[in-house]
Amino acid sequence: MAAKQRGLAFEIALADNDPNAMVGHVRRALADRVGALIAAPINVATLAPVIREFIAQGGYVGSIVPPPATTILNAPQLATGKALGDAAAAYIRTRLGGEARVVLLTHDSNQFLAQRFVAIRAALKSVPGARVIADISPKTVDKDGGQATMRTILLAHSRVDVVLGADTVVLGALAALREARLARDDQFIGGIDGEPEAFAEMQKGGPYKASVSLASPIFGYALAQHAADWLEGRSVPQGLDILPSLVSRETQSRFERDTADPAAVFYDQARRNAYLRAYGNNCYDDRSDFVDFGWSSELKE
Repeated sequence: MAAKQRGLAFEIALADNDPNAMVGHVRRALADRVGALIAAPINVATLAPVIREFIAQGGYVGSIVPPPATTILNAPQLATGKALGDAAAAYIRTRLGGEARVVLLTHDSNQFLAQRFVAIRAALKSVPGARVIADISPKTVDKDGGQATMRTILLAHSRVDVVLGADTVVLGALAALREARLARDDQFIGGIDGEPEAFAEMQKGGPYKASVSLASPIFGYALAQHAADWLEGRSVPQGLDILPSLVSRETQSRFERDTADPAAVFYDQARRNAYLRAYGNNCYDDRSDFVDFGWSSELKE
């Protein structure tokens, strides 16, 4: 949408979780002298050298979380985890009588995401009756990984009241609970990322109670606008926070209205500020001063 509005050609290159394919895509962009790219790196070590070449050539790079980039987009991970953890803690207090058996499906091996689980654990500690019966990272951070891990957990624990993690993993855990006929409408199943399947589950009114969305249509629109600004010689942010939005069945329709029309949100400062926060600035003439470190607005100097 943003590329079309700014008169830019737009192409999607899918790496299918293959780091070498992603490197090949960037090398092709270098050879074709593409003006801008938005990347969600699979393997930072293999991709970083070609990204640096692309920046040195004058191109704009918007990266989703890892460096290097002209603009790094990141979520404040502590705030993201806190949003989900606080919602789960409140549910345990008000709906489960202050007692719950909790499963955390983490992603602690990813240094950029580990802080969200620090915040979730802290929120749960505020509820004395919340007992974490499993705190584990699935082998794969996807639906299959979540389902396999929950199957193993259920061998030792037949009652689970709360499951928290990334949406895809938690959706797999819910599938395992249903498979074992242990899913209940009074459970609190909650995730992070705002996956469409999670939203569909919430709409049903069953166990899936919340998803912390990072509003990808809105941040995607913003990154494309910044790419166009860069190509026109304008200043762009060096850091961009995508602020967490706790979405429940009650707030889902309003959130979906915003994400269905990201342009309207982007050009309305009050609405944009609910989703995005910009830091620093850079322009073509200062392109050598790109972000080459793991940036987060929550980092303490």
